[in-house]
Amino acid sequence: MAGRKEVFLQLFSRLFTFVLNQALVRLATPQTFGTATVQFELLLSTTLFLSREGVRTALLRQQKSVAPDLVRNISLLPAYVGVPIAFALAVLYSATSVPAVRAQPYFHLSVSVYALAAAIELAAEPLYIRAQNELRVDVRVRAEGAAVFSKTLVTFVGLAFMSHEWALMAFAAGQAAYALATFTIFWKYDGRLTRYILRRVILDEHGHKRNAYFDTELLHLSRAMTAQSVVKHFLTEGDKFLISRLSPLADQGGYAVASNYGSLIARIVFQPIEESSRIFFSKSLTARSSSKENDKDALDTAAHLLSTVLLLFTHFLLLLVTFGPPYLSLATSLVLPPRYLQTSAPNILRAYRFYLPAMAYNGILEAFFASSRMMAGASVSLVVTAIAGSRFLEMGDTALVWANTVSMAVRALYAWGFVRRYCASRGRPALIGWNALLPPFKVVLVFAAAAVCTRWSAAANSNVRLSVTSQKGHIAMGGVCLVACLIACYAFERHRFGMVAVLRRR
Repeated sequence: MAGRKEVFLQLFSRLFTFVLNQALVRLATPQTFGTATVQFELLLSTTLFLSREGVRTALLRQQKSVAPDLVRNISLLPAYVGVPIAFALAVLYSATSVPAVRAQPYFHLSVSVYALAAAIELAAEPLYIRAQNELRVDVRVRAEGAAVFSKTLVTFVGLAFMSHEWALMAFAAGQAAYALATFTIFWKYDGRLTRYILRRVILDEHGHKRNAYFDTELLHLSRAMTAQSVVKHFLTEGDKFLISRLSPLADQGGYAVASNYGSLIARIVFQPIEESSRIFFSKSLTARSSSKENDKDALDTAAHLLSTVLLLFTHFLLLLVTFGPPYLSLATSLVLPPRYLQTSAPNILRAYRFYLPAMAYNGILEAFFASSRMMAGASVSLVVTAIAGSRFLEMGDTALVWANTVSMAVRALYAWGFVRRYCASRGRPALIGWNALLPPFKVVLVFAAAAVCTRWSAAANSNVRLSVTSQKGHIAMGGVCLVACLIACYAFERHRFGMVAVLRRR
């Protein structure tokens, strides 16, 4: 019951944030919105990723028992290393920004506040790691919900009641509120048990005692994971790297708006599933059991869970392909401000119907496995596809979405091959296969019929004004078809989704 409450809490916070973001888009100019949500967010995510991702991954993948104080010391590294990184990157970004960006009011002050917000968030990292190691997903969800709510509310108040010159500072203040809320929630959970001073541990190795602050193997793993995370970060934020270099400032705002809407489902659904799956796979597959039978059971459970989630994402792909094209024009006219309809935002949202499934498949597969070599190859495909599409095919900002789609597909296929080889090497080659990812033919048939009906309805209403009242018949057709698809999924496949409850309990 508690897990369900946390899911509803997260869903409510996301929907509330979506409503407030609608207001933010209408209050901020494309230039301001592009600077804050593309360039400032890139600065922030780079700081956080370089500072903490390697340590997080290393602590999840550790296989041996490590003294609690040594684990605690490792968890302090993001705060120790990340704070100077935050301010160093802020200085570098300020110095290398183009004049049009630096000329905006309170630009340098806003960058400084973002660096301070990153430092505060990194100070909460030891508390976050402790909660994750104890599988306290409820604490993380509460912290994230409070942080997102605070950020959006503070930004909205700043944009609504302060003059236009303070627009960038409104976004910076919102990010500071996010960091403070995150730190406060985690501190209430575990703050009294955490001290920000390294503790010396006396180790007894074969009768020889020595002092140590870090476990050597865990420290090396953290370094390796940090190096790998550099490539992963470029793949994750590659669109922002490229858009900040390939597009004018005003166009970055349109891209940011479309990306925020397009990735809403990813933030609500995919991210929690991916994070919970990564924890589950790391804990169940890296742990060595004394019984081979127990190891096989763990592999069976992990493979079954992976197949179930991939099948769930296949249904999501069917929904996008079936209902996306007939209703996207109506949806964009309702959610996008008029000035953004003339930008590349509508085309970007059209491309997202292919990007989101690729992101979903890749996320869950990389929760099972990730390779730095595979990521390096995917990063090359990202850059080549983006530049070729933008420069030579005249696709503009949309090329970045297609480039990300190609990159995600490359990574997902590589990881899928590893999963098959991993199961085969442990004597279970038939444990996971393509057939497990496909819905029954009857379900596909219902989706196909829904696609025909919705496209016929879209053609019949093509000359009708894009509004809810004018398009009510078209909307009703979509609602009926959606209900029919959901009923078909429940009738023919409800027994296949029982493993999703494993993630819900974690």
